[in-house]
Amino acid sequence: MISVFLSALYILIGLIAGLVGSLTGLGGAVVITPVLSLLFGVPLEYAAGASLTATIATSSGSAVAYIKDKITNIRIGMSLEIATTIGAIFGSLSAAFVYSHNLAYLLFISFGLAVLSSIYLILKKKRTHRKSKEDWSTTAFQLRGKYYDKSTKEEIHYSGIRWWLGESVMLFAGLLSGLLGIGSGVLKVLGMDVGMHLPIKVSTATSDFMIGVTAVTSSVIYLSLGYIQPFLAAPITIGVLIGAFYGSKVMEHEKAGKIKILFVAILFVISIEMILRGFGIA
Repeated sequence: MISVFLSALYILIGLIAGLVGSLTGLGGAVVITPVLSLLFGVPLEYAAGASLTATIATSSGSAVAYIKDKITNIRIGMSLEIATTIGAIFGSLSAAFVYSHNLAYLLFISFGLAVLSSIYLILKKKRTHRKSKEDWSTTAFQLRGKYYDKSTKEEIHYSGIRWWLGESVMLFAGLLSGLLGIGSGVLKVLGMDVGMHLPIKVSTATSDFMIGVTAVTSSVIYLSLGYIQPFLAAPITIGVLIGAFYGSKVMEHEKAGKIKILFVAILFVISIEMILRGFGIA
């Protein structure tokens, strides 16, 4: 009876995580990892393993809808995914060493501080979309695109810049994804929105597309290390699939400013929780 109750609870957690992950492009792991490790006492490596499988589900559940509506920029996503995948491989291979030597607290503290700094950069911007002065990478990597915004009923044309900066952020995002099992959606959205000046909806939708590829890379290594437990990951993944599907439907009709507010609020909670956990307080 207890196992049935826990399975239902895990599905509910996954549903909420999938909804949040789909709306913000964070991948859902930002909800799953803290809840499993803090409230249920699941060892961090197993919580990370479950989060990675849930991240794949989030990407599968929402990316299809975004691609269909032509919000996702597949060309940009795949060009950036090269660095993320490389980072994910190194991060996953380092996970066993980090966890066995109790060094994860340093990663949590560093990640929390980096996210807090990023929040300032986001709040400093007074726009939902801006025209950027194109640079050499705009043409070289074809960073231009357009999509129809259902909330404002207008076609948005945009040009990305600083591809090299986005690629650098993605390398670090992949590394953290492998080490912490967080899907790295946080840094992916920041890299595209703040670094490359892509619209927040494009950044979110493209991040949802990318995190699935990154999570698959990390999950294969985590599975070989024995960090993915099917009875934990399966019910969470079911819930995430449902939440991600409905989250993608909501995002289509939400204004970019509202998504940014939700994104910043979640980032703040994540950063504080990560720092507290790093210091052994949470």
